[in-house]
Amino acid sequence: MSLTLIIIILTCAISYKTFQDRGSFLKLMHYPFQEKRGKEFYRLITSGFLHGGWEHLGINMFVLYMFGDIIEKEFLFVFGDVMGRINFLLLYLLSIIFANIPTFLMNKDNQGFSSVGASGAVSALVFVFILFHPWQMLYLYFVIGCPAIIAGVLYLLYSSYAAKRGTGNTDHVAHFAGAVFGFIFAIILKPSLFSDFMDALVNNAPF
Repeated sequence: MSLTLIIIILTCAISYKTFQDRGSFLKLMHYPFQEKRGKEFYRLITSGFLHGGWEHLGINMFVLYMFGDIIEKEFLFVFGDVMGRINFLLLYLLSIIFANIPTFLMNKDNQGFSSVGASGAVSALVFVFILFHPWQMLYLYFVIGCPAIIAGVLYLLYSSYAAKRGTGNTDHVAHFAGAVFGFIFAIILKPSLFSDFMDALVNNAPF
């Protein structure tokens, strides 16, 4: 069984449990004020396995399945069977943590902020996909096609804009941070990936 599928099953199981158990949800969610006050830094990672509802869970798990399976196979090819799985797991788990760190720093004295979801880690996977396949077409709602690199730039611009506006319940800061972390972390693991990315960006452009 792939690590991607294991992560999906685990996330669905934990999310479902916390749908039924509000106390567990409150104990595991990303809550910077309590993380600082009670030194409950475990929340930086446990929150990545919680979701606010079925729609939130379904969207994240669908994107995780679509991109996680591809990236896991890419990592197995690049790093080998053992290190490929270890590096993929590190990528996913560390992306949850690093996606939450900016909002921790921004809201550690704010009792009104909390967040949950795998979106930061999922964003990281999408941007590692862009690193490997910058000109691959991505389809919004399976209809609107856009090259991955362009979609990625637009995603970062929108996340930055939405984060500055600060409206709604979506943690756009975590989306942005997760995406950037994933891209950089993959390059740290294998620096030659960046030169491969630049080469593909310049030489494989469809125009």
